[in-house]
Amino acid sequence: MDPHVFEKFRTLIYEKSGITLGPQKVALVSARIAKRMRALGIQDHADYLKYVENDRTGQEVVQMLDAISTNVTSFFRESQHFDLLRELLEGWLAQGMNRLRIWCAAASTGEEPYTIAMIVNEVLKGRPFDFKMLATDISTRVLEACKRGEYHESKMEPVPTALRNRYFTRIQRDGETYYKVVPELQRPITFTRLNLSQTPFPMKGPFDVVFCRNVMIYFDLNVRKRLVDEIFRLLKSGGYLMIGHSESLNACNSSLRPVRASVYKKP
Repeated sequence: MDPHVFEKFRTLIYEKSGITLGPQKVALVSARIAKRMRALGIQDHADYLKYVENDRTGQEVVQMLDAISTNVTSFFRESQHFDLLRELLEGWLAQGMNRLRIWCAAASTGEEPYTIAMIVNEVLKGRPFDFKMLATDISTRVLEACKRGEYHESKMEPVPTALRNRYFTRIQRDGETYYKVVPELQRPITFTRLNLSQTPFPMKGPFDVVFCRNVMIYFDLNVRKRLVDEIFRLLKSGGYLMIGHSESLNACNSSLRPVRASVYKKP
């Protein structure tokens, strides 16, 4: 890819998603947009750039960002956060709480929101409770995977057998084994597209817990600050933010206070 064209892609991707790509990412960008170029019959990177810029529907920008964005996730990833969620919910229930709102900000292919839903269901044990979760992502492709809620058996290893039997239906297709989320687990979750770099967000909150894990590493400080400010606005007083273990809010000048590694609380 011509360096000048790559610089234009870098700028466009940053403006549309907040994702910062270093100059060493030229091969990655080239490889990830290749599928879109083939689908459109476009051979030259500069021609594809023009196509994206001139598409008034905005759909090709979405397709391009789908191709660029990284979707690394798994069930029960960074499990300490889910242990804390269980602990918090048990404490809140003991205090008489009967309403819970959670936002999963970077839902990817759904493993995180469904892990959260399993934890909540296990603590509630069927008692009447007003629980809703918002699960968002910039990628329409991964949100479709979220809504399908279907996972190859190779993805299911972190899920304990008891939970697998309770919350998934085993299905066979083309000689392969898949597990589909039961409707009970999916029912409280709303999946919707959201660009975390474009603040303010349309939802009103307030949320008791926000999971925004392993996504801020792709943003520069300016975007991170705006995102954290918006999360602060949407959290209720006493609410919690959980971020990735490799992330920190140290440079964000946030009023959120750290309570343990990668966990923050709104005063």
